[in-house]
Amino acid sequence: MTGSKSNAERNLFDLSGKNALVTGSTRGLGAALATALAEHGARVVINGTNRETVDQRVRELTGRGLHAVGCAFDITNEDAVKAGVADIQRQVGAIDILINNAGMQRRGPLHEIRREDWEAVLQLNLTAAWLVAKHVVPGMIERQHGKIINVCSLMSFGGRPGTGPYAASKGGLAMLTKAMTVDWAEYNIQINGIAPGYFITDMTRSLAEDAQFDAWVKMRTPAKRWGKPEELAGLAVFFASAASDFVAGQIVCVDGGWTANL
Repeated sequence: MTGSKSNAERNLFDLSGKNALVTGSTRGLGAALATALAEHGARVVINGTNRETVDQRVRELTGRGLHAVGCAFDITNEDAVKAGVADIQRQVGAIDILINNAGMQRRGPLHEIRREDWEAVLQLNLTAAWLVAKHVVPGMIERQHGKIINVCSLMSFGGRPGTGPYAASKGGLAMLTKAMTVDWAEYNIQINGIAPGYFITDMTRSLAEDAQFDAWVKMRTPAKRWGKPEELAGLAVFFASAASDFVAGQIVCVDGGWTANL
């Protein structure tokens, strides 16, 4: 039989031969997302600012027989981003998939937040996502193919007391996802967002260990529990694969039913 295979004859979720850069992927949600893509055949590029932790994570993945390389650089510095993307292309070739995952939190009432804390959160959570995409996307445009996944948040849609900078950055990231779509979808690049609910990570562990906050999350979430980082895997693989080739500009919540609950 000649000709291209039908969807029934091929695995729409196979990422074999694809190169995927995941920012902030040495731990937490980023590590889980990178692992998921690698398990589906992608060669993942582990990124962080600490060379030692990047190399350690690469060793963990390659020790399991998965394909991974490391590239440590500061995604808030445009010169470093430009050099880092060029280094990745020298190491593995074109970047087919980009996951903008790196993020941070600085808590406090908006009238007390220091300007340097506000700017640090916006710089990493929002501006850096644009910077990395800015230097990755020309290759995607040239090849007329690419996938960009932005890790948003429930706070892309609403805030909580003391989380103003984070909510502003994640709300901006949701709109950046849509702006990227209207600029780049014509080049066969699909840009979508994942909005996790409450997941236990290094960033949220202290909250999960707070009995009152833990009880509130479980009461507010219909699933009555926190999410596990590996539970983002299915949606990430979907957005990174051929299965989502006509899905663009969407922000999908993975929240145990949080947004369904009034």
